[in-house]
Amino acid sequence: MQIDPFSEILQFTRAESIATGGFTAGGAWAIRFPAPEKIKFFAVVKGSCWIKLDGEPKPIHFDTGDVGLLAAPLAFTLSSAPGVPAIDAMALFSGAGTATAVLGDGQDFEHIGGHVLLDPTSGKLLRDVLPPWIHVPANTPQATNFRWLLGQLMDERATGLPGSQLASAQLAQLLFIQILRAHLDKAGPTPTGWLRALAEPRLAPALRLMHGDPGRAWHLEELAKACAMSRTTFASRFKTAAGVAPLTYLTEWRMCLAQRALSEENLAIATIAQSLGYTSESGFSNAFKRVMGISPNTYRTAARTGS
Repeated sequence: MQIDPFSEILQFTRAESIATGGFTAGGAWAIRFPAPEKIKFFAVVKGSCWIKLDGEPKPIHFDTGDVGLLAAPLAFTLSSAPGVPAIDAMALFSGAGTATAVLGDGQDFEHIGGHVLLDPTSGKLLRDVLPPWIHVPANTPQATNFRWLLGQLMDERATGLPGSQLASAQLAQLLFIQILRAHLDKAGPTPTGWLRALAEPRLAPALRLMHGDPGRAWHLEELAKACAMSRTTFASRFKTAAGVAPLTYLTEWRMCLAQRALSEENLAIATIAQSLGYTSESGFSNAFKRVMGISPNTYRTAARTGS
């Protein structure tokens, strides 16, 4: 089975999406949300609204079916129109006593939101490559998928059938993946890193090779040939997208795998080194210290003691 680096990294970071609640509204309304500690997503399932992110000069209009993903710790306001006095979101939802609140008659607008949990250590790999804000309008090619997912998610939350909690979690996970796919498909600024490299179809063969067998001593010529490019063109294109040279990327991915093994497995360091393509424990230790700033032994001790 062909390796999918996108899926592998999402699994490695233990990205888990959770639909946490929403609200309905009618008339003039506005809600002020604090800066989120986690990656936050939301969708408009009925009506339209405006979102004003702190630090951004203009509010953004959201129509039915639009989806947003906020990865930056920015406070924001959702409103029926710019300039409407806002109430505090924490007071609203704690006062509602449930995950869903109602403003006014609740007839004009409906919103559903949630957040993405990441592993405290490996989650940095995903958070660091996300743009601060992603807006996927309902008129994009992915709109059909979004409409189906949002409809199913709302049904699961409304019916409360057996298994609805698990079904909602799986649907929220699919929604998150679709948001990232839609972002990769559109032309726009993306921070350099593996996510941007994945958006380059011509680089995909090299990424699949490195993720499929990270312990192999890959050569630049092999990776360039897999992408049907010259060494120079491949190396330049890869560094522009990923921010690092191809073999540096491979080393950094090996160290990510080493972190997980050191913190969660009882394998000897020499065994981990061999599995990642290092012929000696000292060679692996030097590479790990160069990338991580500390030795494998020190990292393992700190990871297991929480210090």
